[in-house]
Amino acid sequence: MNKKLYVGGLSFQTTDDTLGASFAQAGTVVSAVIIKDKFSGQSKGFGFVEMSTEEEAQAAINMWDAKELDGRTVKVNEAKPMEDRPPRRDNYSRNRY
Repeated sequence: MNKKLYVGGLSFQTTDDTLGASFAQAGTVVSAVIIKDKFSGQSKGFGFVEMSTEEEAQAAINMWDAKELDGRTVKVNEAKPMEDRPPRRDNYSRNRY
């Protein structure tokens, strides 16, 4: 079963490919994604790596938590499930009379 990890404190120069390649040292990487601002495309400084097994995920945590990646000390732990959130309100969703 795949295990998703949160990776925080990433350098703005880190890419999806370098993140995946770094974590591949601990095992099989299913996916590696850096979260980006939808308007500017700039990295938000965190991302998610999905490892193929629980053991490989734990090995990745042991290998990378509080270690340096691309000049920054990163924080790695098990990702929490996304919580349900109420829909966002914006100027376009209001009723105008």
